[in-house]
Amino acid sequence: MGAVAARKDSENPEDPQGSKDSKDSKEPKQDRSRATRRRLLEAAVACLAEHGWAGSTVAVVAERAGVSRGAAQHHFPTREDLFTAAVEYVAEERSTALRALAPAGPTRRREVVEAVVALYTGPLFRAALHLWVAAADEEQLRPRVTELEARVGREAHRMTVELLGADESVPGVRETVQGLLDMARGLGLATLLTDDTQRRNRVVAQWARILDTVLG
Repeated sequence: MGAVAARKDSENPEDPQGSKDSKDSKEPKQDRSRATRRRLLEAAVACLAEHGWAGSTVAVVAERAGVSRGAAQHHFPTREDLFTAAVEYVAEERSTALRALAPAGPTRRREVVEAVVALYTGPLFRAALHLWVAAADEEQLRPRVTELEARVGREAHRMTVELLGADESVPGVRETVQGLLDMARGLGLATLLTDDTQRRNRVVAQWARILDTVLG
């Protein structure tokens, strides 16, 4: 009986070496689990950006990440879990990059505008757009994506205000900051079809001048 119990302990997928493992021996396993999760999230975003919702199955993502489908489903039981977590993960990565910028003075406002535009013109935005389209038809996915995008939008607005040192109690400032974010989203849509770099650079420069005028 004791031998059977010991064997079952050793077969526990959460503790493959038995319950007598030390804390040190468990830490590498935890590190591997985190690394696997990160690979799956990155692969999911890349697949969604390249193939859209229809072409991005759990099996496709698992293959791209170099893990088994079972391992993928261990971390993310459903397809919806995987892709909403993936877009949220990269959104947080972009938010971290924005937070790393120092508050802007007048000479650095263009840099802030460029960083905000980059938030909406990279792989994250392309992946998020595919997720929005899917959510329009998938009842199970829609509330999760709606909540995620609202949270990302609020965080982007808050960080932009902070980076610009903007005082939203001044009439017109809040609308100007929101206009910047809406403009960046529009540039992201234009980038989906063509290389819009030259026009985008001119628009970014103009928005930096608008901010100088409005913020002083």
